Amino acid sequence: MAQHELRTTLFSPEQRTVLTSAGAHALAPGRARGVTFGGNLSLLNDGLATPHSRLSADGGILLLEDVGEDVARIDRMLTHLLRTGWMDGVAGVALGTWTDCPPDLGVIADLMRDRLSPLGVPVLWGLEFGHCAAQLTVPLGVPAWIDAENGTLELAVPGLAQGSRRA
Repeated sequence: MAQHELRTTLFSPEQRTVLTSAGAHALAPGRARGVTFGGNLSLLNDGLATPHSRLSADGGILLLEDVGEDVARIDRMLTHLLRTGWMDGVAGVALGTWTDCPPDLGVIADLMRDRLSPLGVPVLWGLEFGHCAAQLTVPLGVPAWIDAENGTLELAVPGLAQGSRRA
């Protein structure tokens, strides 16, 4: 599935504007618009305040996933991003896979709900992107809508459309 997703995104991006996964659902309800960015929680956290990091999450739809981390480390990294103010102004959060993390993903979902709900933005759980076999290809730098209640991330333009990247 991952190869098909990537191939479709690269060669027929107009067919890949609504991204969803079976079981995707809201941890915090709502709908918001922003530009997709983010990725691996560990790398975002480690890159904070480096010359190549994004200055803040302001106005964006933050994508988060990770691999091989325990709950305490996930909590520490997420709390660090929140306490630094880096996540201030985020429009919404889409959470991907947590591969080789605690076997009970409900613990991570509860942690995410606890930490991210106070932001007052939509939080979507279970979008299958990240370190997993059946991963969605989620373009970064693309204007999109997150609809947590319907379990979707909808790209405003195809992922590789001319001009879809934010300067």
